[in-house]
Amino acid sequence: MSKIFQFLTIILFIGFSNCSVAQQQEEVSSKNKKAIKLYQTGRAYYDARNNQLAEVNFLSAIEKDPNFIEAEVLLAFVYTEMLQYKKALEHYLRCIAINPKFYPDVYASAAAIQLKFGKYEDAQKNFESYLGFTESPLMMKEMANDGLRDCNFAIEALKYPVPFNPINLGPTINSPLAEYFPSISVDGLTFLYTRRLNSEMTYSGFNEDFYVSRFDGKNWQVSVNVKPINSLTNEGAPSLSANGRFLIFTSCENPVDGYGNDRKGYGSCDLFYTYLIGDNWTKPNNLGQQINTRNWETQPSFSADGKTLYFIRGNGRGEDRQQDIFTSILGEDGTWSIPTKLSNKINTKGVEESVFIHPDGKTLYFSSNGHPGMGGLDIFMSRKDEKGEWGTPVNLGYPINTFNDENSLLVSANGTIAYFASDREGGYGSLDLYQFELPENLKPITVNYLKGKVYDAATKKPLEARFELIDLATGETVVQSYADQSNGEYLVSLPINKEYALNASFDGYLFFSENFLLEQGTAQEPYKKDVPLQKIEIDKTVVLKNVFFDTDKYDLKPKSKVELDKLVKFLTKNPTVKIELGGHTDNVGTSKANLLLSNNRAKAVYDYLVEKRVEILRLTTKGYGDTLPVADNSTEIGRAENRRTEFKIIEK
Repeated sequence: MSKIFQFLTIILFIGFSNCSVAQQQEEVSSKNKKAIKLYQTGRAYYDARNNQLAEVNFLSAIEKDPNFIEAEVLLAFVYTEMLQYKKALEHYLRCIAINPKFYPDVYASAAAIQLKFGKYEDAQKNFESYLGFTESPLMMKEMANDGLRDCNFAIEALKYPVPFNPINLGPTINSPLAEYFPSISVDGLTFLYTRRLNSEMTYSGFNEDFYVSRFDGKNWQVSVNVKPINSLTNEGAPSLSANGRFLIFTSCENPVDGYGNDRKGYGSCDLFYTYLIGDNWTKPNNLGQQINTRNWETQPSFSADGKTLYFIRGNGRGEDRQQDIFTSILGEDGTWSIPTKLSNKINTKGVEESVFIHPDGKTLYFSSNGHPGMGGLDIFMSRKDEKGEWGTPVNLGYPINTFNDENSLLVSANGTIAYFASDREGGYGSLDLYQFELPENLKPITVNYLKGKVYDAATKKPLEARFELIDLATGETVVQSYADQSNGEYLVSLPINKEYALNASFDGYLFFSENFLLEQGTAQEPYKKDVPLQKIEIDKTVVLKNVFFDTDKYDLKPKSKVELDKLVKFLTKNPTVKIELGGHTDNVGTSKANLLLSNNRAKAVYDYLVEKRVEILRLTTKGYGDTLPVADNSTEIGRAENRRTEFKIIEK
């Protein structure tokens, strides 16, 4: 919603007050008795909220006396309330022409409408004139300052347009109805969005439903209604997980029989979730009271890390509403943290909405009317720094942003294509979905794709295992999620040129350990990494591939902590398991030196586990030196594989 409406709300309030005062006043500027009579009749209709008859009488009064400024002011108020802004502007300007000092607020009123229609220089002039009045307090001073700020920003932005070539997504996605709030899977093949249908069954008069389209490699296919999720009332603002199989969305005006008792809401709009198992979505469930409140929650954006949720929380309606961006973290126990509001660098006293966190986890896009912009809701971008703090938002610039409201921005995982909703000319009707190539300076961090399948190493049966991807340089968990229940597949996006640890676990199985440098992968050809899990059985061995030592040393490197903490959790979860910690080396050096080094490395891991309160009776150590190679020692790659730390099940 544009700031223009906040301005005009106050304008109307002032208008109502002045009308009541005017009724008690006998003197007006006009001397024409017929004009005064028509004005008084029109004022009475205006007080009675009959704008149509008020309009007729004010127009007649002005016809009798073209300089009747009181009639001009109230006629401008009538058109403002009737949302006929161009007519309102005409009469605000007439007031200024008749008597520039009669009613200072008409300058702000005219400027607000001029800002709404992108008449920035005219609006700038009238805001400055309004702020120049010093004889009495200015009720709209703060908002006029904001309006002047936007005019100054817009005038400068028009001089330096950014590259922008929006392309309509076409009739397979768009229709004569309104389409908005898109979401897309990281592989770019599943496109989910909201369509507004006409309905007599809801208070709002419309029913928002989800539609989905699939990309066949060349074109988007005809979208279809997602019937298992859609109900008789409103669902909107979908946010797909990275693999396209977990969905968080907004549901409002919940009927008793919507999704059954699980659809019970805590406020007018709540956030719900559903899973895609095979080809079928599960019955939606409420995210719970930790997220949802008696107010309203909407427009979720679920980060590709599988644990961070951004969303809009608001209260109030219309021009009095407040809404900000909140975030919550999904814990390992499956519960959400208490949501916290993003800092004042992001949230303003205005309206924030349409939040979208890119799969890089560090680039946030959102709409706001509280930051310097082109007027109305503009789209902004903010980047998270190394301390985890959000930077000052950057306006995406003109003509991506205009004097209209812009929102619903979505950026593809590869960071090149952006999608948004617009009611610009040439569409199929109302709001349509468009795409455009994002300018270089507005692109997120480049991410690539990791895809694989988690399965039983012996039977090849797919497993719904929990997996984590950890940035070995920082120890930060970049992604945590679960493999698909039906086929064991997973798909995640990760920033490129980083070394990651991949850990996977499933009840009754040894955990999986791997590390790799992500340098390649595209949406069509992801970097592939399958995860075979072994059942917990005597003599089964796991190589701790993320335990690191310097050459010829046995001091654990700090980045080994991530892996060893996983081993601690495994032993805690399986309290009867006993293990042998084994150290191995390549054949460089003497056998005696290698045996000593391997013993010391196994002992270093043992000491770490004991420090973490693992019972010593569950642990033994053994150094094997270079006696049990698993690869050819004649190559560096082979020697690297032979230098390893393992644990072996000796009792379960």
